[in-house]
Amino acid sequence: METQNPSSGLYQVLLEQTGQAFFAYDVAAEAFAYQSPEFLASFKISTGSAQPQTLLSFVHPEDQEFVQDWFAQLQNQRVPTSIEFRVQFPDLEEQWVCLTASLVDNDSGKLLVGHMEDISAARRYNDHLKRFSNKKNSVLNILAHDLAGPLGMIQNLSGLLADQLKDHQDEDTQHVLNLIERISKQGSDMLREFMNQEFLESSHTNLVTRRVNLVEKMREAMIEYEILGVELLPLAVNFVSSADEIFVEIDDLKFMQVITNLISNALKFTPDGGSITVSLEEVGDAVLVKVADTGIGIPERLQENLFEKFTPARRPGLKGETTVGLGLSIVKTIVEWHRGEIWFESTEGKGTTFFIRIPKKHTGKPTQPRA
Repeated sequence: METQNPSSGLYQVLLEQTGQAFFAYDVAAEAFAYQSPEFLASFKISTGSAQPQTLLSFVHPEDQEFVQDWFAQLQNQRVPTSIEFRVQFPDLEEQWVCLTASLVDNDSGKLLVGHMEDISAARRYNDHLKRFSNKKNSVLNILAHDLAGPLGMIQNLSGLLADQLKDHQDEDTQHVLNLIERISKQGSDMLREFMNQEFLESSHTNLVTRRVNLVEKMREAMIEYEILGVELLPLAVNFVSSADEIFVEIDDLKFMQVITNLISNALKFTPDGGSITVSLEEVGDAVLVKVADTGIGIPERLQENLFEKFTPARRPGLKGETTVGLGLSIVKTIVEWHRGEIWFESTEGKGTTFFIRIPKKHTGKPTQPRA
């Protein structure tokens, strides 16, 4: 069934009554067949109409190729497809918009019809929430590692003291020492368990991808390690990137939890005085993330099963940190949801490096997580 021209009277009135920024683009004529007043207003155009090249000039220079590639792919699809990109107007702050369109048949040929909306406020709100989520995860990770040593020492000393004095103390003293031992153990496990549980729960939610500057997201997550780590961590945590901006289509909340989990593992198995380096670089149409440590490495006998659920390769950290054996299994699953791959290189006594390669564009329908 052919679609009627959206610029015809009744359809035009109905579209404009919605207050949405609708448009129709004639593919053969390479010109707009219809632009609603709201669509023109989105590009600060008050009268007349706008040509495609004029509108493209308002797209952020770094996003123009991205938009043109999307437009070319859209002409071969029959389902609504969305894209998020930046627009820049003179003397105004950078804005984010979401453009949704699909290809339909018309009496005169093919039309791309769709609408556009300003998502700047929504992105700022989401970025604000995720920034503090990353900060919380980093701080908890640091505190869990920093507290593991002294609380573990308290636990061991209280247990040792209880054994030494068990024949020379009353029941109340023995009870107090047992209480100290139990509370210190609970304290050292509490923050780690909180992070593990949150990671497990979030892994069962649907994957929601969007285009983000991964360098910015990584720096937000790493800044707490660099600031608090100076005073609390007995080792160095560093971040390096090959560029100031590397845009990728990811579920940034899930992906940054992957990075936090890998850093957490590195902290567990890197002795005091060592270092952890997180790096990011573009490799063709993909990005490569590395999390490298100078720790004790992974024994060769454990490497084959490292990514399995409840893997026999799980082991306590250098300061007694516990593990449920699910972390790296979920990390691998989330990376694969992003059409990526993860692998590692490790030498006992010299350290471990985890590699994650994901495409910059998340093509196809997002994979739905399974419980």
